[in-house]
Amino acid sequence: MSDVVTSLPGLEPTSALSVETVLSVRMWNEHLFSFTITRPASFRFRSGEFVMLGLAGEQRPLLRAYSIASPAYAEELEFLSIRVPDGPLTSRLSQIQPGDQVYLGRKPTGTLVADALLPGKRLFMLSTGTGLAPFLSVARDPEIYDRFDQIQIVHSVRRVVDLAYREPLEAKLADDPLVDEQAATAFSYVPTVTREPFHTTGRIDALIDDGTLFKDMPGEKHLDPETDRIMLCGSMAMIKDLAAKLETMGFVEGSNSHPGQYVIERAFVG
Repeated sequence: MSDVVTSLPGLEPTSALSVETVLSVRMWNEHLFSFTITRPASFRFRSGEFVMLGLAGEQRPLLRAYSIASPAYAEELEFLSIRVPDGPLTSRLSQIQPGDQVYLGRKPTGTLVADALLPGKRLFMLSTGTGLAPFLSVARDPEIYDRFDQIQIVHSVRRVVDLAYREPLEAKLADDPLVDEQAATAFSYVPTVTREPFHTTGRIDALIDDGTLFKDMPGEKHLDPETDRIMLCGSMAMIKDLAAKLETMGFVEGSNSHPGQYVIERAFVG
């Protein structure tokens, strides 16, 4: 690992961007992919944060905010992305191969972090689509298991093939070298598919209302602002609907400066 890439041809680092090398690419389906890149030795982040990532543009770098999917201790950085048809960045990013170069922002940030939440007993991470990414990082952070008794990821997608990372999540992160023992008893995963037959087919708000969300979770079969903490990431519609629902239940949004009972990524929803 190195702090600045200066010898490789192609992209040039700047004061705000380092140049990193693609290490691996995985296509989950025709439009969903993940990839890993080199991690600068000085790059530090909190689980759940995002960073700017991109490629060269005609006049300036073409950048987009991406949540970091890898745990904070990993030597590589992992990202999950969807290819948007005719998207100026994702249409090109979906074609990257090992050995290619990408720009990486030097300053990760974000509010989907444990520090933005008040202490609690249960942590629910509610996601749609690629909104799963930051929760993959949070769920593999040993500190999160010190903060909460129970950790749950809920992932809502349209099709079964959109359930990226399903196998390790169903296995309760058994291959993780740092949290496998805690996750065996404290972690649960609820995948739900909205447009195809599956064992769970409701939207997240319906799973809350009918109690499905709590089938593998000890404690109350409803959300309680006294003990439960919630992170939301995914489609803007989901975030706005669920945030409004949580507010009516007495949950207060948190931030890095004022921790609360639930958090969203403001940078992504405006």
